[in-house]
Amino acid sequence: MISSLRGLLIEKQAPSLVIDVQGVGYEVLAPMSTFYNLPELNSEVSLLTHLSVREDAHVLYGFLTESERSLFRDLIRVSGIGPKLALSIISSMELPMFVQCINQNDTKRLIKIPGVGKKMAERLVVEMRDRLTILESSVKTTSTTSPVSKDIATPVEDAISALIALGYKPADARRWVQAVAEDGLTSEVLIRRALQSAL
Repeated sequence: MISSLRGLLIEKQAPSLVIDVQGVGYEVLAPMSTFYNLPELNSEVSLLTHLSVREDAHVLYGFLTESERSLFRDLIRVSGIGPKLALSIISSMELPMFVQCINQNDTKRLIKIPGVGKKMAERLVVEMRDRLTILESSVKTTSTTSPVSKDIATPVEDAISALIALGYKPADARRWVQAVAEDGLTSEVLIRRALQSAL
């Protein structure tokens, strides 16, 4: 089991990044909450990881905080939720908002997440409610650092690609990103604003 990685961040194209650990490049999938706070390329980064083993692949998921990884692990224990959907949920909704949705039985907001239908939203509310104590304590300690900028030639296209990779329809992704696009914004900021407007 790979529990954490520390090395140089050599590639990042949401939701995928590559960390060079002493000459070995580890490809890691990370939620947008982690991407927002990644350092510049070729800087050192430390991530907590979860290894998902499938018949056809071993996939590493990376998180900057223990609260993110704990939520991910809780989500994949819910019937019908795999790692890809768990990553989409964490990327689409920040932890405080997710806790609020569970507390308030807000299934309408949950079904806006790609891959979450009405039944899945209801299941999330029921199965995640008993884990709320842990989640709520995590919310209080979750970092609220500002996104770190990165040099990208086309942040709008990057943001659109990231949303599509998270499961959103291309037309929706393009519309949401273009609606919030302004000169000088990084792709991370565009993604965050687009997701906020979508939900």
